[in-house]
Amino acid sequence: MLANGEVHKSHTSATDTAPPRQSSWPTSSPKPTEEQLSRQRSLLFKVSHILQIIFFLWLLVIHGIGIYFFTRGFLLTRLVLDDKSECTVPPIQRPSWSTAGNSDVGCWHPKTFKKAVIIIIDALRYDFTVPYYSVDGEDDLLFHNSIPVFHETSVKDPTHAVLLPFIADPPTTTLQRLKGLTTGTLPTFMDAGSNFAGTTIEEDNLIAQLQTAGKNIVHLGDDTWHALFPGQFDPNLTRPYDSFNVWDLHTLDNGVIEHIFPLLQPANTSKWDMLIGHFLGVDHAGHRYGPNHLAMREKLSQMDNVIRRVKDLIDDDTLLVIMGDHGMDAKGDHGGESDDEVEATLWMYSKAPVFGRTKSEFAHPPATAKERPVGQIDLVPTLALLLGLPIPYNNLGSPIQEAFVGNAGNDWRNLATVNRLTAAQIKRYQQGYALAKGEDVNVIPEELWTQAGSKWDLLAKSLSSSSPFYEDAYRAYHLYQSETLRIYRSLWASFDQTLMAFGIEIIAGASLLLLLYSRHLKGDISLNSPTFLRRIFAGTAICIPAGRLFSLFLPEVPGLSLFGAGVGGGVASLSVLFLNRQKIAFLYPTTLWSWLTLIFTLSQSIGFAANSFTIWEDEILLFFLATFGVCATLFSLRQPSPKDKAFGLYHSIIFLVLTRLASFSRLCREEQMPYCRSTYYASSTSSTSAPWQLLLPYITALLLPIIVKSFYTMSRSYEGSAVFWIRYGFRGCLWLIAVYWTLAAADDGKWLPSLSENTLKNIRTLVAQIVFAISFAVGLPTFLFSKPCIKIGIHEPSSSPSSPPQQPPPSTTKITILGTTNPYATHYLLLPLSLFPPLLLLSSPMGNLSLSLLLYSLLTLPPLLHTHLHLPRSSSIGPTILALLASFHFFKTGHTATLASIQWNAAFIPLHTIIYPFSPLLILMNTFAPHILCALFLPTLALWNHPVTPGARSRGILAAVSRDIATHFLYFAVQGLATTVWAWWLRRHLMVYRVFGPRFMMGAIALCVVEVVGVLGGLVGVRRSVASVGEVFGS
Repeated sequence: MLANGEVHKSHTSATDTAPPRQSSWPTSSPKPTEEQLSRQRSLLFKVSHILQIIFFLWLLVIHGIGIYFFTRGFLLTRLVLDDKSECTVPPIQRPSWSTAGNSDVGCWHPKTFKKAVIIIIDALRYDFTVPYYSVDGEDDLLFHNSIPVFHETSVKDPTHAVLLPFIADPPTTTLQRLKGLTTGTLPTFMDAGSNFAGTTIEEDNLIAQLQTAGKNIVHLGDDTWHALFPGQFDPNLTRPYDSFNVWDLHTLDNGVIEHIFPLLQPANTSKWDMLIGHFLGVDHAGHRYGPNHLAMREKLSQMDNVIRRVKDLIDDDTLLVIMGDHGMDAKGDHGGESDDEVEATLWMYSKAPVFGRTKSEFAHPPATAKERPVGQIDLVPTLALLLGLPIPYNNLGSPIQEAFVGNAGNDWRNLATVNRLTAAQIKRYQQGYALAKGEDVNVIPEELWTQAGSKWDLLAKSLSSSSPFYEDAYRAYHLYQSETLRIYRSLWASFDQTLMAFGIEIIAGASLLLLLYSRHLKGDISLNSPTFLRRIFAGTAICIPAGRLFSLFLPEVPGLSLFGAGVGGGVASLSVLFLNRQKIAFLYPTTLWSWLTLIFTLSQSIGFAANSFTIWEDEILLFFLATFGVCATLFSLRQPSPKDKAFGLYHSIIFLVLTRLASFSRLCREEQMPYCRSTYYASSTSSTSAPWQLLLPYITALLLPIIVKSFYTMSRSYEGSAVFWIRYGFRGCLWLIAVYWTLAAADDGKWLPSLSENTLKNIRTLVAQIVFAISFAVGLPTFLFSKPCIKIGIHEPSSSPSSPPQQPPPSTTKITILGTTNPYATHYLLLPLSLFPPLLLLSSPMGNLSLSLLLYSLLTLPPLLHTHLHLPRSSSIGPTILALLASFHFFKTGHTATLASIQWNAAFIPLHTIIYPFSPLLILMNTFAPHILCALFLPTLALWNHPVTPGARSRGILAAVSRDIATHFLYFAVQGLATTVWAWWLRRHLMVYRVFGPRFMMGAIALCVVEVVGVLGGLVGVRRSVASVGEVFGS
């Protein structure tokens, strides 16, 4: 075999063939033929490969069990009571002057309105609705002063309209917010109850109370309502619309507008008692463009016009309520607990003079959301009492002051009365909840209730509704409600530490197993899989029934059988290592690279204990990668070979430059401001790309195929299927991706007014589908069915015309094979290259740049580490650097460890609507594209320049690949364990659900994604590459 991948073979003529030898092998036991030996080796490889896949899949299951237990203990829960408030059973005796008592005049309190129109403008942030006056020449943002109707009416007619900040309880997702807006209780991540089913709201709520009172409810808009309240809306008048297509700003809104105005006509008002309209255009404009975009201004202006028309159509007996369910952050997303995400809008309007203010300075609406805010759960008792309904049983909100204090602002008797009713219902709920949980009934300070009751008793005979003593009673009952709410917030922030401990133990055990298996087990680790699996199945079979038995004595501890499965399999696998401890080499770091691996992994794990470290994780990862690049550069200078020195320096410097270039792509967290500048989108308040960023996909399409080709040509492997895929399929997909993002920008910026939005959407969706079709229908089959990327040349001997006729021709034929120095890696590399275009498509233009730089960085690593630095294949630095690259480029593709950074629009790039399970898979591919790419690329490290031994199944490939995969998994397992432990330890930290909780969830999902892709993609792909090379070389 020659240095450049050439192999010369000589075929001797028949006249020179020696007679065959007589075999000395006994005739009774014939010697196996080469073909039989090859089949045996092939069978052994296949069996070992399958067992290795099963072993890694078992590890995935164990990690999943650990994550499941910790999540159940970490995500807050509360018990849902089935009790319902009844019209005829008030929580406390009504005052003698009250005329309430039935649903016609009012159940617990005289009704003020007969009907209500409730309109939700999704993501209507409070600062969208108040006037903005520029200071020091500052430019107005496009959403400023675009929906003035709320502020105008509240200032002009304060007795007819009231505008207030409406504070949401996180998480600020629509489904959780609708639960709070209809039940009046606090959201938790998991609600447990006797008849809890899916997302359906089974506890007492406003919709159920309206149904009980015989009212007809019509809903228009967001179909989330129908998941929460199935079968409770008028089937003939209700019009639900799909709510998840964030690219569509108009279909749902136009549908609501089309149907709401006919229902408001006097001839149709008798058909409904409550009319609910839920608009999504503002929310979708935020997700798609960000708040500071012309589309947002147009949407807000449209909503302004709609609200003006609606308020003109209602009558004196109808209450109009407009609200936002949450806000949005600076780039239009939500889900977290930042101020911009929780500060929504509440506007109530009546043609009758109903509303009042207790102070003259309250005549104008609050200038900011920090002044006079009300909680969203406060709307529940307010609506219930205004409409004459019982307050839902689980409510913890308080009546909104302006709705009950009278238009003169001094009806303290009415305000005290409604707060007394609300506080009494809260006390009834508190007693029921305590009894259901088997806890102390007197969790809430009883003296507050007693003090409020004493103040009320003193006023029982007072005839003046404006008596200042009623104000004292009001404040006493309001204090009781506020203190109860505070206590329940802390009570429902209780964690199940038993389940959390179960999860931590299982994840820690699996991490220990990975550490010993990947770094300390001597020899061919793939040969140990049969022993591991036998013990694992035995341990699991024993511990599952044991867990079931223990559950009989510990019924309060859930999931003991599942815990037994995790612990039994883990202990059994560790027992294999203990019984064969002579195979365990407890190696300590002895080289620069092993020390770097240890320092990178442990320092990052320890750093997650600090919220500042977690917030600035992208900068820490940049430092780690730059450190590796500098060390590689210095190490290259020490190479004795000039060629290794030159190429080592080249690849090291390229790696450093690529890492630094990628660092310029940033999406800043709120906590990083003002020390961070977002560059991923056009601005920090936008969700669209800047015009110059549209050039990036074209640059990628031009240069990336050339770069990939250069790595094939260095080993003379740019042959066969590599030429076909890289020259045509890969390059074609990249150009189509560039076209797609140009069409998307044209749609966003309305560059082609002659084409409708639907036409542009259809064209770009077709382009995206073509990219997916080429990758999966052409790229994958190219990898699966292709031969190695080699070229075989046969040179027949030829006689020179000038040679004498009597001289015989040469008796040999020369065969030249190009590409034999790296056949495994160059063939396997077709797998990540075939799946790279869909990952690239799902990322915006700046994400295109980041992923392209990542691919280039990955291509530099194998020749740098194994060709020029001559590191052993068992070195841990390669898989660790791939893990660091995956984590680093996660942040460089527009993501952060927050719910708000999820790019939901990825689900609609190749699709027109939500299609399960493809839409969630697309979001997963977008979010974890760097992890997927690095996990797919990982086997290339072990396959790079792996020698081919003709006539024998290549030994060591499966062991080397398995060790690298296990090391890669180990990094993410340790990070997952660290984020789990710190989330448990810091569970009472102020930032637990803002920093530590989301980072734990990101780490858990990343671990599972990497393990699935590494096993089902990497290991399966390696088998195909080995088989492909074996078909040619018989290896």
